[in-house]
Amino acid sequence: MSANVDQNNRPDYDQVIQDIADYVLNYKIESQEALDTARNCLMDTLGCGLLALRFPECTKHLGPIVQGTVVPNGARVPGTSFSLDPVKAAWDIGCIIRWLDYNDTWLAAEWGHPSDNLGGILAVADHLSQVRLSKGEQPLTMRDVLEGMIMAHEIQGVIALENSFNRVGLCHVLLVRVASVAVVTKMMGGDREQIMAAISQAWVDGSALRTYRHAPNAGSRKSWAAGDATSRAVRLADMSMRGEMGIPGVLTAPQWGFYDVSFSKTNKDQAIKPEAQRQFAFSQDYGTYVMENVLFKISFPAEFHAQTAAEAAVILHPQVKDRLADINKIVIRTHESAIRIISKSGPLANAADRDHCLQYMAAVPLAFGHLIAEHYEDDFHDANPIIDELRDKMEIVEDKRFSAEYLEADKRSIANAIQVFFKDGSSTEEVVVEYPVGHRRRREEGIPLLEKKFKNNLATRFPNRQCQTIFTLCKDQATLESTPVNRFMDLFVIA
Repeated sequence: MSANVDQNNRPDYDQVIQDIADYVLNYKIESQEALDTARNCLMDTLGCGLLALRFPECTKHLGPIVQGTVVPNGARVPGTSFSLDPVKAAWDIGCIIRWLDYNDTWLAAEWGHPSDNLGGILAVADHLSQVRLSKGEQPLTMRDVLEGMIMAHEIQGVIALENSFNRVGLCHVLLVRVASVAVVTKMMGGDREQIMAAISQAWVDGSALRTYRHAPNAGSRKSWAAGDATSRAVRLADMSMRGEMGIPGVLTAPQWGFYDVSFSKTNKDQAIKPEAQRQFAFSQDYGTYVMENVLFKISFPAEFHAQTAAEAAVILHPQVKDRLADINKIVIRTHESAIRIISKSGPLANAADRDHCLQYMAAVPLAFGHLIAEHYEDDFHDANPIIDELRDKMEIVEDKRFSAEYLEADKRSIANAIQVFFKDGSSTEEVVVEYPVGHRRRREEGIPLLEKKFKNNLATRFPNRQCQTIFTLCKDQATLESTPVNRFMDLFVIA
């Protein structure tokens, strides 16, 4: 046969796609720890979205594309009066969840925020529930939402354990699209073929570049990128449910597949990987591991690699607050991922730039004793030149142990240490924080604080009685799980 023709034998679906589809179809969630953590995650995620509604740069993106559009059985956006088609509702919910960089986090070879998937899951669940009710059928329950969250967390997180998309310049929101599309296609009633078709479409979309997350181009796209990804997942799921064909060899196809096109280099300084390495590696099967071990951002709305640095800075604040002008240098010992992602010098152009700057997120609590979302805004930064003065005095040093234990499965630490040196030769002690309060190792300490955070966030949007009703429901695992999704969403509507 001539060498200048392609063999057109259509392959089976790539094994990675088959494994995801089989997981969402067949895995039975029995872990009470995962369900309980998912309930806490639901509270925290929705609270983050409600808090973001205080920021006009976020709310300008919300609502129907065509003003005045009325959608029958539309999906509601918590904290607003919007009732939208599920694709746009997923975008809006995902946008508010992620806007302040305050929702949960997963750190491994790849990073990400698995609760970003709630945008698509909640929008589809609310819409489907209302459609079912209109037909005299039973709606979905919040148990379905919690199980969808656990599965989406697991898909995104397990892929991230061994596979670094950031090292080839790709953004982790790709994994939001893949995880969301698998879960919402199942929620829509998809069979194995439809789920695999939808997952393949998510992979063939490729990935956004990470450039909007890094100096010198960091900006607000990082606050809506995940909403865009989970919304795209809903659109692809809908297309697959309408019979759109999949792309079985999307990952492995020579030259044209994801592995060869997007996953073939480790970074700009290294040669193309051998062909055998142009594929994903997996260290474990899908289960409930990710939800059980997810990291909550409880204390600070800050990129997670800086959480322990901000905590250390708060501890040091009483010792330095009256001596800021006398500081000679500030030494921060940290881990490699923090250096690669958020260590910056020079001017910071916007709020999104500041909440991804390790030095900024340490300087503010050193000077002021706390760190809140408003501290990233232009008016606060411009009124407090001491922040940049402290940044200029910072030395960032990698601690090899911190870097190693960041990746160790039984530790997954996110350590930072800070010590302040003064012009007279004196210094503070070095404060080391290895595990943030949102870590699994600090769950007992963290959950009461997470609940307080949720109450505070509810109070930014709703009257006291409504806040108490929502909180009481969310605290009761059994009652929450049995609650119809549409009734749950009713509680979050602004008239």
